[in-house]
Amino acid sequence: MNTREVAKKYRLNQWTQIIRECRSSGQTVKSWCADNGINQKTYYYWLRKVREAACESLPSLEENSSIVPVNIPANAAGPGPESSAQIILRFGSVTLELRNNASEKLIENTLRALQNVR
Repeated sequence: MNTREVAKKYRLNQWTQIIRECRSSGQTVKSWCADNGINQKTYYYWLRKVREAACESLPSLEENSSIVPVNIPANAAGPGPESSAQIILRFGSVTLELRNNASEKLIENTLRALQNVR
């Protein structure tokens, strides 16, 4: 790692800490920046750079594109009366319902998106 990369990583760490302090303060960005002598445009620049770095560090979809097949027997019990979905997945307050007529591409893209859920 060269000095430019080290400096970039150091700045990102500093900016991340500043953003965390602002968000945990309970204040608006405007009032927190005023209290801490930081220009709002500078704060949002740092926020954008931190977000970009976070997105760049995510694994690409091509790196892990395996799909797990799910075989549903034709005589399997259908969904409950509240839904016409054949598969219902619940993640806390989020519900994902898949129907038999869902396209293969939709299911593939949904499973890829779920790989990034933490």
